[in-house]
Amino acid sequence: MHAVILSGGSGTRLWPLSREAYPKQFLPLVSEETMLAETIKRARNIASCSRTVAITNEEHRFVVAAHLQQQCGENERDIILEPIGRNTAPAIALAALHARAEDKDAVLLVMPSDHALADIDAFARAVQIGERAANEGHLVTFGVVPTHPHTGYGYIRANEGAVSEFSPVGEFVEKPDEATAKAYLDAGNYFWNSGMFMFRADRYLAELKQHRPDILDACEKAWNSQAKDLDFIRVDKDAFAACPEDSIDYAVMEKTSDAVVVPLDAGWSDVGSWSALWEIHERDSDGNVCKGDVIVEDVHDSYIHSEGRLIAAIGITDHVIVETDDVVLVADKNRVQDVKKLVAKVKAQNRLEHRFHKKVHRPWGTYEGVAMDARFQVKRITVNPGCKLSLQKHHHRSEHWVVVSGTAVVTRGEETLMLTEDQSTYIPLGVTHRLENPGVIPLQLIEVQTGSYLGEDDIVRFEDTYNRV
Repeated sequence: MHAVILSGGSGTRLWPLSREAYPKQFLPLVSEETMLAETIKRARNIASCSRTVAITNEEHRFVVAAHLQQQCGENERDIILEPIGRNTAPAIALAALHARAEDKDAVLLVMPSDHALADIDAFARAVQIGERAANEGHLVTFGVVPTHPHTGYGYIRANEGAVSEFSPVGEFVEKPDEATAKAYLDAGNYFWNSGMFMFRADRYLAELKQHRPDILDACEKAWNSQAKDLDFIRVDKDAFAACPEDSIDYAVMEKTSDAVVVPLDAGWSDVGSWSALWEIHERDSDGNVCKGDVIVEDVHDSYIHSEGRLIAAIGITDHVIVETDDVVLVADKNRVQDVKKLVAKVKAQNRLEHRFHKKVHRPWGTYEGVAMDARFQVKRITVNPGCKLSLQKHHHRSEHWVVVSGTAVVTRGEETLMLTEDQSTYIPLGVTHRLENPGVIPLQLIEVQTGSYLGEDDIVRFEDTYNRV
């Protein structure tokens, strides 16, 4: 079995914690571990799962790689890069082509990277049932046993009133209104659509060929021109860009006559909004979930999350308050689906808060803006042990580096310097330079940039460990 983890989403509805450059699957929202780490652990808990394959994009590739390296052996993991997002049907097609090339009978367990499951053992039991159905040639979807009449999920109707281990799918239905959702709950054969699937790779490709041959043709052309780059499998960009965009639900699952549903009762949530996160967490006697530095008085049924500063709240009910170092969100808990409208306004104003946190992640570590004005900016840079930045130069800025902790090896033109705590150096405009951490603890330094233009695109790379352009 190959566990296929889809990790290309941006998690807009959990803004401002989730942002395009570092979305919710990389955040510890449900436990002490990130949601992606929890998903990988979930897959590795399945006895028959021999390989973990992540589908992600160019921007997130190093974060995904770091997660897989922590939990999977070198021969147990693969990362397929999508040159451009084309929704789930093409992404899964790439995984199926990859799996079929290794084993014509390979079974795929497809999971989003940003869902929560409370009962891992119950999930494993459902997967065992799904694997049997998949080996019989069925295309399996996991239907979550509903606990209440939810209007935010799509539903799956099983053909049989008395649902067995798995049952033929009668139909997929869109998000219902309240009355319809109650009727579904009473019927007993309707399930929430979890977005998780299971099937043999060859069966998925055969169904795709029957129902969406245009998608399969584009994916095969892209896959046939694949290339290996470090830990990543790159497919042909032009061929994949020509692929139509469609979800697995619309492209295959709603059209096939072999779809079956396996009931899943494992405390599932798609963590698709702040209200969903409030539902997952344990609440206090007033119905509140408070994370971080929070003080409340006469507050009820609210989610309050502080990343740093103290949040003090009085006399509110059904609210969401989320504080980060550059954004504070205040919302009615019943309106959190509209957070994406705020994000759209942020984009329309050409701001960057929808895209980046103040702390920006790079394959070598992080940098964080401390202060900025017209001709200078100050950053705090952290370089992970054994990592190094690219050999580079800038056309428009010079840089001053002060080491706060750790050891730095600095390339500056023809010189090589070793700096330790409280030591500094200056990189003049136009001089080739590089920063490296040769130690076993993180290197932290303060960088002061000065110049006429301070944008991140003012970088000319000559050599890069991570093969970035």
